[in-house]
Amino acid sequence: MAAMSNVVPLDSARSAERALRRLEWTVLRRLDGLLHGDYRTLFRGFGLDLADLREYQYHDDVRHIDWNVTARLSTPYVREYNEDRDVTAWFLLDLSPSVDFGSGDVRKRSVSTDFVTVLARILTRHGNRVGAAFYGETMDTVVPAGSGRRHVLEILHRMLHRPLPARATATNLHEFLRAAFPVIARRSLVFVVSDFISAASWAAALAQLGERHEVIAVRLYDPLEHELPDLGLLTMQDAETGEQVFVDTHDRGFRRRFVKAAEEREARLRAGFRDAGVDVLELSTSGDLADGILRFADLRKRRSRLAAGAVMPRAEQPHVVPLA
Repeated sequence: MAAMSNVVPLDSARSAERALRRLEWTVLRRLDGLLHGDYRTLFRGFGLDLADLREYQYHDDVRHIDWNVTARLSTPYVREYNEDRDVTAWFLLDLSPSVDFGSGDVRKRSVSTDFVTVLARILTRHGNRVGAAFYGETMDTVVPAGSGRRHVLEILHRMLHRPLPARATATNLHEFLRAAFPVIARRSLVFVVSDFISAASWAAALAQLGERHEVIAVRLYDPLEHELPDLGLLTMQDAETGEQVFVDTHDRGFRRRFVKAAEEREARLRAGFRDAGVDVLELSTSGDLADGILRFADLRKRRSRLAAGAVMPRAEQPHVVPLA
């Protein structure tokens, strides 16, 4: 497994700096305006310190009732807490060949890179620490948790300048998630960033990760993976195995079978996320990154209300259009 190096080639360092500045000017500035500086919805600590006691009010969480004080005063009292603001976040990054797919100008790998960079910069701007683990054929690189803009640049540089895989291999997300268990020692906010295309089932490993950490599955997808337009004769290649097949996309029957297979794949993914019990953020190659992060902020708001009895909605469903 590769260790983190502090020596970065000058050209590589400049390209990472340019990419970060672009995101700071385009995405971070926009988020600053939309969130008005309130990034509390995006991250919160895991520790709680008792701050005060007050009388129970309608809609208070009954789990916060202090029964000893309530019995002594014959009036319901609840505990109020201050959250420990220190957060350690980890990005578990699936950078296997399938994330290089993109039907337009943007590939899933680019969406992953921009999302990780923006979230890491938001977190470190507020004094938190971020780390990353990279998966290609195996979990080959770990960047230990750190803080500051320079640390974000190190993660970005490693994402931008990863060497191509030596051979085509099928992704095994179960193996990746299992390998990440001993790496993340303390309770953390964990982003699993992947298209979740895997030869082995990952739900059990994702659920086990969620028993110790707060896990967000960041699912990358491209619209062409759900609806195949009429493009005539094409050669399609499996990015994981290198296998090629010649298809006629003008055939309506073939396109119907493609949509049906996409719907079945989506159903399996939904079942996997549901079985793992994790929240899911969907990011499309045709989508807007700032909008995706705002959805994440909304996801965090909803999560914070669960203790009061709110119900978390199902993950956003990518658009799959049935053919007549």
